[in-house]
Amino acid sequence: MSLNRSYGAADMHALVTGGAGFIGSHLCDRLLALGYRVTAIDNLHLGRMRNIDHLQGRTDFRFQKLDMLDREGMDQLFATDRPDAVFHLAANSDIAAGNTNTELDLQLNQLTTTTLLAIMRKHGVGRLFFASTSAVFGEAEGNIHEDHGPLQPISFYGASKLAAEAYLSVYALSFGIKTLVLRFPNVVGERSTHGAIYDFINRLKANPTRLQVLGNGRQTKPYLYVGDLVDAILLAWDKAPGPYEVFHASGIGETSVRDIAEIVVSKVAAGAAIEYGSEDRGWLGDVPRFSYDISRLVTLGWAPKRKSTEAVELAVERILANGF
Repeated sequence: MSLNRSYGAADMHALVTGGAGFIGSHLCDRLLALGYRVTAIDNLHLGRMRNIDHLQGRTDFRFQKLDMLDREGMDQLFATDRPDAVFHLAANSDIAAGNTNTELDLQLNQLTTTTLLAIMRKHGVGRLFFASTSAVFGEAEGNIHEDHGPLQPISFYGASKLAAEAYLSVYALSFGIKTLVLRFPNVVGERSTHGAIYDFINRLKANPTRLQVLGNGRQTKPYLYVGDLVDAILLAWDKAPGPYEVFHASGIGETSVRDIAEIVVSKVAAGAAIEYGSEDRGWLGDVPRFSYDISRLVTLGWAPKRKSTEAVELAVERILANGF
């Protein structure tokens, strides 16, 4: 797959919400490399300034700390920066946290999206990318296609993303905001702020003799390296034809939590004891297993460069090499 400047021209200005986050910061890097001017916003709830420190000082990049629920601040941003397109990645992506604060996902996932849509419509911004999730399907069985499958989320995160998708569809078809939705799988790589790899590394640094794992470790999912995901975003952004398009991205194969634990232990604290729980999932709302049909995205010309376990291994290496 060739990633070239056809994704954008030098005079294109992109707004990246969640731009200091794990995936958002990687997307900022790639958009800048393709010739976009980029404004990144983040409330720094999960985002980290260290993720974008290397971009500070560039004339084609600007960061602003901004809460997307601040409608006045958002309105002023659009009036002054005048973006041509929006890549909306801002969200509470810590699924387990939604069980402690059940308003969190409503505020940070759904209401941020509806606020953004209203501001985009007001300022005549006509293109939007939205980061969605496999969690909209809940515990669906089989190889799930974009247009088929029970939309029965079992987490507040999944429910809020599904509600946001519904609003996106209405705005796209009613007001002409061309919208691309990409449902993410489990994404791994450097700059992550949570997830199994992140948690395991931190636990072993705190106690290099023992790793405690939530659940029995048999949860099995496809993992995708963040660089491959950014490839998918940009390819679909360039080639998706319709006013409202939904695609799935996923890694090849599956990796269990037990596999991840063993990989991390081998790299961080060889010989550490691994202790598993008895539950079939790590937390309330965790989906123990899922599988995507990615043929629609493959038809556009995308395929992940790495298999699931290779993505996990690379992520561990990069996180350890970068210090986060």
